[in-house]
Amino acid sequence: MEKKIKKVRIVPGCISCGTCEAICPKVFEVKDVAYVKDDAEIEGNEEDIREAVDMCPVSVIEIDEEE
Repeated sequence: MEKKIKKVRIVPGCISCGTCEAICPKVFEVKDVAYVKDDAEIEGNEEDIREAVDMCPVSVIEIDEEE
């Protein structure tokens, strides 16, 4: 069983491609660059968040998981 995600963040380097928002719009939004929404629904969207991490072409999405 995968660990629960407790935090999601975007580090510098986003190219604003929109992939993360397309995969998981409840967590990500792209304006000038991608960001994690203030009211992001992490719980229940963990599979989509992991897919966004895997699909990000510049690997700027990071997650912290419970120990």
